[in-house]
Amino acid sequence: MRFSNFPIKTLREAPKDEQALNAKLLIRASFIDKLASGIYSFLPLGLKVLKNIENIVIEEIEKINGIEILMPVLHPKENWEQTGRWETFDALYKIKTKNNSEYALGPTHEEIIVPLAKNLISSYRCLPLYLYQIQTKFRNEPRAKSGILRGREFLMKDLYSFHKDSDELEKYYDKVKIAYKNIFERLNLKTLLTEASGGTFSKLSHEFQVLTKAGEDIIFHCDCGFARNKEIIKDVKRCPNCNNKLKESSGVEVGNIFKLNTKYSDPFKLNFTNEKGEQKQVYMGCFGIGITRIMGTIVEVYNDEKGIIWPETVAPFKAHLIAFGNIISHAEKVYNELKKQNIRVLYDDRKISIGEKLADSDLIGIPYRIIISEKTITQSKVELKKRGEDRVELIKIKKLIYLMKK
Repeated sequence: MRFSNFPIKTLREAPKDEQALNAKLLIRASFIDKLASGIYSFLPLGLKVLKNIENIVIEEIEKINGIEILMPVLHPKENWEQTGRWETFDALYKIKTKNNSEYALGPTHEEIIVPLAKNLISSYRCLPLYLYQIQTKFRNEPRAKSGILRGREFLMKDLYSFHKDSDELEKYYDKVKIAYKNIFERLNLKTLLTEASGGTFSKLSHEFQVLTKAGEDIIFHCDCGFARNKEIIKDVKRCPNCNNKLKESSGVEVGNIFKLNTKYSDPFKLNFTNEKGEQKQVYMGCFGIGITRIMGTIVEVYNDEKGIIWPETVAPFKAHLIAFGNIISHAEKVYNELKKQNIRVLYDDRKISIGEKLADSDLIGIPYRIIISEKTITQSKVELKKRGEDRVELIKIKKLIYLMKK
């Protein structure tokens, strides 16, 4: 992609009305645009990152038999009244139509997925069933000051599983733990599997927390691997596993898993007929991942004083090609060869100073920077530098292609 054809408008200064580092850098680097507090547009660079995150999530969820669907954003009031959450869900956006029908803008989808599952599940032969979606959610957050870590409108993957009994749910719950571990490893995020409250669903749930000072959660954790959210710590000062003193850190919850059991099957009478012809309740699990929150968390973790440092797996492009001097034809040749080899490259073909190009390259944070100059061309080489590292290497075009494909 040529820079001149791409709507990228970088800023030298951070927006004054943003407090969160992720929002400051993403706006400056032209990944997102702020519409209002907690509401952002994702520009072409930002959308590429979101799609890369989505693709990793989809690949791992489909390995554990998740089947993708898409449910409505508008939720009838009656569904939420049936679970008792119309009045108790504090962050619910409520709207009224011209004929006075009332709806909620979906913050989560239990009230929709369970009636849908009733149409799909009749007997034990229909179970287990695993349905997921990636969709925009809406929550009336009172403190939308953390950029895309906590928005009023955000993108989320929610997976709902349906089982014949608690044992089957338990086994799938463990499979999701492994799938989530794989997802976050591929995203280059180090997560702590953290015990959290199970609410009215079960004794415990689990969160996948990334330790960062930008986090709003307080996590007590130990080097042995134990971690628990402060909300349920109950005066525990030492690790229950090894008796070492617990550490206290801020964390961002990038994923969570719940055993819903029959919490939502009950009000909607989600039942199935077992092998004996008996009516039994369906057991459920709920497994969420914040897609936009992951993007913000990556920026909070991977940055320096110059800008963002994207991990290769989610970066909008793999390479950032910069040319300076009177060598346009050589730069075009390298650009076309990279494209021919299906290497994702952003070619800065703008007629601006080399200083501006280098500053934008550091700010945007694409993993590899390739510089072509009159000096490198005389040696039939290019200059290759990895973002976040100081080492610069002069290499031949053939080796460049090999390294980029690798």
